[in-house]
Amino acid sequence: MKNLLKNFFIYFIAFLIIASLFSAWNAKSAKTEKVGLEFLVNEINAGRVAAIMVDGDKLQIDLQDGSQKVAQKESGESLSTLLKNFNVDNQKLSTVNIKIKDAGGMNFWLVNVLPILLPILLIGAFLYFTMRGVSNANSRAMTFGQSQAKEFQKDMKNKVSFKDIAGAKEAKEELQEVVEFLRFPKKFQDLGARIPKGVLLLGSPGTGKTLMARGVAGEADVPFFHISGSEFVEMFVGVGASRVRSLFQKAKKNSPCIVFIDEIDAVGRKRGAGLGGSHDEREQTLNQILVEMDGFEPTDNIIVIAATNRPDVLDPALLRPGRFDRQVVIDIPDIKDREAILEVHARKKPLAKGADLHKIAERTPGFSGADLENVLNEAAILAARKNEKNISLGDMYESIEKVMMGPERKSRIITDKEKKITAYHEAGHAIVAHFLPHTDPVHKVSIIARGQAGGYTLKLPSVDRHMHSKTEYIEELAVLLAGHLTEKEVFGEVTTGATSDLRRATALARSLITDFGMSDALGPRTFGEKEEMIFLGREIHEQRDYSEKIAEKIDDEISHFINEATFKAKKIIMDQKPKIEIVVKELLEKETIEKDVFEKIVGPKTA
Repeated sequence: MKNLLKNFFIYFIAFLIIASLFSAWNAKSAKTEKVGLEFLVNEINAGRVAAIMVDGDKLQIDLQDGSQKVAQKESGESLSTLLKNFNVDNQKLSTVNIKIKDAGGMNFWLVNVLPILLPILLIGAFLYFTMRGVSNANSRAMTFGQSQAKEFQKDMKNKVSFKDIAGAKEAKEELQEVVEFLRFPKKFQDLGARIPKGVLLLGSPGTGKTLMARGVAGEADVPFFHISGSEFVEMFVGVGASRVRSLFQKAKKNSPCIVFIDEIDAVGRKRGAGLGGSHDEREQTLNQILVEMDGFEPTDNIIVIAATNRPDVLDPALLRPGRFDRQVVIDIPDIKDREAILEVHARKKPLAKGADLHKIAERTPGFSGADLENVLNEAAILAARKNEKNISLGDMYESIEKVMMGPERKSRIITDKEKKITAYHEAGHAIVAHFLPHTDPVHKVSIIARGQAGGYTLKLPSVDRHMHSKTEYIEELAVLLAGHLTEKEVFGEVTTGATSDLRRATALARSLITDFGMSDALGPRTFGEKEEMIFLGREIHEQRDYSEKIAEKIDDEISHFINEATFKAKKIIMDQKPKIEIVVKELLEKETIEKDVFEKIVGPKTA
């Protein structure tokens, strides 16, 4: 209907334009005065007519005085007969130059044929495009259940190979075997090896799962089809399963090939957990995927690669051998991988002298590949804003903080009192973090607002760590509570500025007990088991495997950990109060303190 209205509007506008052109042409012709045949006869008899141009039934009269008149004769009657009937003086007529204009050419078409033909052509074109739109709609309806998978186009400009992907060495090795199996199947088949049916890429958002799939597409010399999990399911029943069948039929025709399903958790969630019962469309789609991957019909030489950051919600039948035989974990990069990733993304960016990417890698623990790309992109934007030709180390440092916490809000107007409270708050965080032995070193302290934070203390680990002890967590709690305690010690009351710190401290203390089993009173066990049942985007079910009595003990233990951390932080605040005052004075003057200036004030950190 939308296309029908659009076509009608287009043709209506075209008709108006053409009609306007005809009106203008006719208006131009109408400027010459029209006269009757009596006038023509009288003028000829009076000898005042110089010439007559006969154009069909139209007579263009040129008078001796240079003026022009137009007359209309009767159709089908010649001019000579007409003048004879009016008894025109033959002697006077012989002095008149009579010309006959050929009734052909463009003028004939414009005047005689086009006014009749044009409406017919417009109506015919309108009917043609209307019928074509209806035909396309019927065609789309017939192909609604067809797969929407797109084949990867092999062009050298956008080709991605494993050489272009930094880090993830083990993941690339696993996927390289899949590529080799497709390239040289006989080498594996001679040893009785079976080609893996599926490879599941697991990892946090931004770690490069989709990029790894693009690398496989660039390495493998076979057809590569890619589709998102959300493209299977529509509002109509049976469409998802139909598209799965269509996808695997297309893959079988192009065997050997690779099928990549991004965000497979959109259709691969555990069955029976939804509210739609056994007829849930998503479950029917998943059932079809399970059958196609490992059912009665063989699907040799078709490898399904899927990616997800939620492996915990996938159906167990999807993860068993024969379906997804391999699960490749793409983890957050360590410092060496981060430096390699930064070098890849810095290839087309002019870096200033001294812009050491190793220092950026040291300052970005926990960053994913997408985060690191964003850091360099933000640094390039910042350098361009300053009209610089190269990206400096300072630009990259600032972009790190922007990615972590948001842009600086220098235009935010705060009172001197709020600025002073923020300075003491951040100084408390920094001093406690510096003097506790198991906390990360302080790299920067600032009272310039960024994002939602009024100020911030930047702590970064010197090495990548994957395990943490109870002592480290207690000291982290002390650092989180330090700002709140410093405000209370200096001003005698607290503000709402510590709300986020208190919330994080409470959540961390609860995790120590319920997730990490670090409570001496409750013993080495976990509490609570969350089962995700999604309805309108919310988690509506959590299994509680402990009694109300245990819940009270958990609350008591949370308070115990908070109190233990409070004691540690308060002792350091009292002992280092003079240094806190110096840090506050420096912050109020310069608003930001870097690591070297901070350590000149408080001394080097001792482990």
